[in-house]
Amino acid sequence: MALTKVLITVVTYPLPSRSYDELICTAGVLETGEWIRIYPVPMKFLMGLRENGKMESFKYTWIELDLKKRTDDFRPESHSPVHYNFNDIIISGKIDTKSNWAERKKYCTVNIYTNLSKLIEDSKAPNNISLATFKPTKIIGLEIIKEESREWKDEWKALRKQTDLFEPDRSPEIQIRKLPYKFLYKFIDDAGKESRLMIEDWEIGQLYWNCLAKYEGNESKALDMVREKYEKKFLKENELFFFLGTTREWHMRRAKNPFVIIGVFYPKKELTGRLF
Repeated sequence: MALTKVLITVVTYPLPSRSYDELICTAGVLETGEWIRIYPVPMKFLMGLRENGKMESFKYTWIELDLKKRTDDFRPESHSPVHYNFNDIIISGKIDTKSNWAERKKYCTVNIYTNLSKLIEDSKAPNNISLATFKPTKIIGLEIIKEESREWKDEWKALRKQTDLFEPDRSPEIQIRKLPYKFLYKFIDDAGKESRLMIEDWEIGQLYWNCLAKYEGNESKALDMVREKYEKKFLKENELFFFLGTTREWHMRRAKNPFVIIGVFYPKKELTGRLF
């Protein structure tokens, strides 16, 4: 079977999974700009591909592998690897940020939604769209909400311990900590509709932990630094697009809005009307 070439654009913050290690949403675009979701992708596999200790460095990398459409998932973008050990994967190279992300834009902004209601309508049958690039008309700001619990559910912790019995050499750094805060963007679409969506991208979670370490456990300062980047810096200097995705559970339930932000695409704002 011919291999499928995918530009990985999304790696979400992991959640414990009963079926596959930690559950990470890994998604990307084909050379045509069409979205595709790949799961399961074991976290230990992604950890082996990261550069300089950064998981997000795997993003915007071309990979080729044998994929098959999932028969247990009605979402058209959902596929799974034919070989769970990924022994057939070919890593073809990484797209850099030259010329203000020009090459990345070529693949990631082929089809852009600007109206959230239109996207939600397309998420219904028969289209069942579950991955999309979305351009907000205006971003109001970043909202930070404290989680009710700082620990994973007891059943998930017990499951993790059971797994560790069979993987005694499992690195402690792969024991993913639960984020104690939720991060959300509030924004307005082209119809003037105000919404807020949770950000589940790996980058914002890792940024929080890095800032927490830098400020020796001071959560207030760590949160200030997250806000500094995702609100003040991004809104001032960058043109923001959201990569939106649904979870299978909430999409199946036909939730009023099944989407969350699974990635943020942030080239610099283009200068217009400049005289030389």
